[in-house]
Amino acid sequence: MKADVLVLGAGAVGTAVALHLQTRGRQVALVDRRGAAGREASFGNAGLIQREAIYPYAFPRRLRTLLRYATNRTTDVHYHPGALRALAPFLARYWHHSHPVRHDRAARAYATLIEHCLDETRGLAEVAGVADLLRPTGWLKLFRTARQQDAELRQAAALTSRFGVVADRLDAPGLRALEPDLDPGLLGALHYREPLAVVDPGRLVDAQRAAVERLGGRFLTGNGLTLRTVPGGWSVESRVGPVQAPAVVLALGAWSGVVAGTLGYRLPLGVKRGYHMHYEPSGDATLGRPVLDAAHGYVLAPMERGIRLTTGAEFANADARRTPVQLDRAEPLARGLFPLGARRDPEPWMGLRPCMPDMLPVIGPAPQHPRLWFAFGHGHQGLTLAAVTGRMIAEMICGEDPFVDAFPFRADRPSLA
Repeated sequence: MKADVLVLGAGAVGTAVALHLQTRGRQVALVDRRGAAGREASFGNAGLIQREAIYPYAFPRRLRTLLRYATNRTTDVHYHPGALRALAPFLARYWHHSHPVRHDRAARAYATLIEHCLDETRGLAEVAGVADLLRPTGWLKLFRTARQQDAELRQAAALTSRFGVVADRLDAPGLRALEPDLDPGLLGALHYREPLAVVDPGRLVDAQRAAVERLGGRFLTGNGLTLRTVPGGWSVESRVGPVQAPAVVLALGAWSGVVAGTLGYRLPLGVKRGYHMHYEPSGDATLGRPVLDAAHGYVLAPMERGIRLTTGAEFANADARRTPVQLDRAEPLARGLFPLGARRDPEPWMGLRPCMPDMLPVIGPAPQHPRLWFAFGHGHQGLTLAAVTGRMIAEMICGEDPFVDAFPFRADRPSLA
């Protein structure tokens, strides 16, 4: 079988790349080992398209914060002690790039992507016929103390001044008017109004996959580890046999580094594991938008399946046994925040977030192979940046100037050496 472009990985980024290419008249073969789209990290997030997320998640540098996380008893961060030795090189580089000066530099580059996330996500959702999955509710960052509130208000003011981010301050009565079923003891909140809430991220991604096929592309089950060069381009094995194309895009999320490594690339891709669980709302309680308990680092998000509780970051070997202790710690806190009923999932979901130590994704051509393209490493913002990344990669493959400057996200940037 032949195609114009192979796209490896049917998550949010891969399906966005494939759909943008297919709408430009390129014949795409979208290949995923699961035989389904949007089942990995794209499936399990908090469902936010975060226009305000200019600053990527940094490694903490305050000694007080590091000591708190070192206890390994917090809700927002958990680690496997036995994995720290293997993770140390990545964590050391992550800590280095989280210095305020370097973090600010990363944010300036990140902002060029983030500013387009709303329009691009809406555009692809319309092509896929699922614009109704995007809710213009924004999200709330909740405060329990005046000290925390003051710090967050200063940060929000800076985002507004530098990057035009829209945020409304809500006092306790204003918060109760907006979300009457939240804990009445909350001090207040920040309402980031611009972000979109996706009520079923997995269905959004799968709809993009279906749109690729509707426009003439193919969706195939195959393993990216079988990727190899052949005369005239690339080949990968699938259930229907080898598939060949002149160009290939690696959009395999947390597994991108493994496949790139078989081609000689040593990219310092790390992973953060995360969990979620769905709950029935208790009685007639309602939640109108996602909320972040800023003191404890978990999110409650209204989804089609129920109220989704998502955890912070777990540092562990990617294939280590599941340890959803953050869910166990966050659940009683979440029940105090909002009246949750019974669990709806038989077991917690777990996924892997692909992260680069300099906190910027890799978007663009591979340095050593013609017609090989990278699109991975988006950290906590894969869903937010998928449509933007998809358009950039498609434009580059089609010989167009990308609508966002791809230079800061190149694979051979010095911060990844």
